[in-house]
Amino acid sequence: MAEKMKSISIFNQVIGPVMRGPSSSHTAGAFFIGRIARSLLGDRVKKVEVAFDPDGSYARTYHEQAADLAFACGIMDIDLTDERFFDVFDIALRAGVEIKFTVRKLDRAEHPNTADMEMISEKGDRLRLRAISTGGGSVEIIRIEDWNVSFNGTFYEIAIEAEAASRAMISDFLVRAGDLVEEPAVEVKDNLVLACARSKSLFPEEILSGLKTVPGFRRRWLIEPVCPVIKKEPLFDSAEEMIRLGEKRGFSLGQLALEYESECLGRSKKEILSEAERRFRIMQNAVHQGLEFEAEKVQLLRPSAGKIFKLEGKGRLPIGGSYLRAAARAMAVMHINGRSGLVCAAPTGGSAGVLPGVLVTMLEDEGISLGKIHLALLAAGAIGVIVAKRATFAAEVAGCQVEIGAAGAMAAAAVVDAFGGNVRQGAEAAAIAFQNVMGLVCDLVQGKVEIPCHTRNALGAVNAFLCAGLIIGGYENPINLDETVDAVYSVGKMLPLELRCTSLGGLAVCPSAQKLARADP
Repeated sequence: MAEKMKSISIFNQVIGPVMRGPSSSHTAGAFFIGRIARSLLGDRVKKVEVAFDPDGSYARTYHEQAADLAFACGIMDIDLTDERFFDVFDIALRAGVEIKFTVRKLDRAEHPNTADMEMISEKGDRLRLRAISTGGGSVEIIRIEDWNVSFNGTFYEIAIEAEAASRAMISDFLVRAGDLVEEPAVEVKDNLVLACARSKSLFPEEILSGLKTVPGFRRRWLIEPVCPVIKKEPLFDSAEEMIRLGEKRGFSLGQLALEYESECLGRSKKEILSEAERRFRIMQNAVHQGLEFEAEKVQLLRPSAGKIFKLEGKGRLPIGGSYLRAAARAMAVMHINGRSGLVCAAPTGGSAGVLPGVLVTMLEDEGISLGKIHLALLAAGAIGVIVAKRATFAAEVAGCQVEIGAAGAMAAAAVVDAFGGNVRQGAEAAAIAFQNVMGLVCDLVQGKVEIPCHTRNALGAVNAFLCAGLIIGGYENPINLDETVDAVYSVGKMLPLELRCTSLGGLAVCPSAQKLARADP
C-alpha cells in the first residue's frame, strides 16, 4: 500500500497525547498499537505475543519505559490515563488473557520501534500484524498477515481480502461509501487482492454488509480512529507558507494556529481554545505536582526541582529569575513523567517538561494573561506541525534533537507569540533554538527517560527564552526554519544506532552510569 500524506493535527500529533509517562514513542505509542490491534482482531483477545527485534529500541526499553503495561492496556481496552494502568497484568490474568513479550530477530525490521504481534481471539480467530511507533505517540500498522498496509488510526480504515477477480467490485463498493480521504489502494498478490480505504466518517453498514457478498470474499479488517479525525487539508505545509499566510491575514502565530486546528478538525475556534485550556491545565498541574514531589527517588534521581525552586525564591543560588524557575518547572514535570504520572506530550513524553516550564513561568511570573498563554501553546503547536511534516519526533530515528530540541524550538515560538512577536519572528526563534542543539544524541541511562532528560528539559526551557529574546531584539537568522528542520533530520539519521535511544553509547555507558543501582520502572 502506498505511503500516505502526513495529516498533522496540533492536538493529535504535536501537543498531545495526554498520557502517562515516561515515553510517547514507547508508552503512548505502545498503547495505541495495542488498541488498534484489538480493533483489527474484532473480538475479545484470548492470547497475544508481542515481539521486538534485538537491534531495535523497544527491545532495550520496553520494560523500563512501561511499554509492556501500555501494550496490555490497549489490548485490554483500559485507557492510558486509567489508574488501573499499573494493575493491567493482574486484570488480564483474572480475565484469562495471556500476554507475552519476546525479543527475537524480526525479518526486515527497518524501524527501531517495530513490534510484531500474533493474536488469538476468544472465538479462535488469528491475526498477525506488524506495527511501528513513529514518534510523539503516532503509530502505523505496516503489515496485516502477509499484506503490506499503511494504517495509522487517524481515520476510519478498512482492508478487504478477496479473490482478485472481484477487484473492481470491491473498489466500487468502497467508493460508494463516500467521504474517502483518497482513492482505495489495491494490491494484487497471486490470485488474491487486498483493497484498503480510509474515510472521514463511519463506513455505512450497507457497504460493510455488501462487501461480504462479493464473490471470493475472504476477510475484512476494520480500524476505528484513536484520535479526532482530520476533516480538511492543512492551511500550510511549510514554515514559509505559514509565514506568508500569517502576514497576508495579519495574524499572530497563535491566531494562525487556532485557524489551522479549527479547520483541520472541523471544530469551532471556541472548542479549540477550550481544548488548549484543558491541555495547559494538565501541564500546569504536572508542574505543581512535580515541585511538591518528595518521594525518595523518581527512579534513578532524587527529586530536586522543588528544592531548586525554593532556594531560587530565597535568593540563595548564583543565578535566579525566570530562566531558572522555568528550568526547575520543566524538571518538575519530568519528575511526574518518570513516575508514569499524567502529562501532556509536547511533542513527546521525553520532552514533556520544556513547554510547561516556559508557559507556566510566563503565566505565574511574567504576568502574561491566560488567554495569551493558550494562544502561545497553539503557536508552539504550529512549529511542531512543521517538524512533524518534514522530519520526526522519534529520538529512536534522529536523536534527542527531535524531541527535547523540538520542544525547545516550539517553546521559543511560544515566547515570541506571548510577547507580541509576529509569525516570522516565531519561526526564526524556533530555527535558532534548533540550531543550538543540532546533533543532540539520545543516550538514556538504563533506558529510562530520566538521565540526562531532566536537565535537558531544563536547558530547553532556558534556551527558548534566550532565542526568543535574541530574535525580538534584532538578531537576523540567515537559515530559515524549513532548511533547519531538514538539516536536523539529516544529521539525526547519520547518528549511529548507539546514540539513538538504545542506551548503548554516550552517557549511558559511562562508568558512573554503569554503577548506578538498577531501578524498576
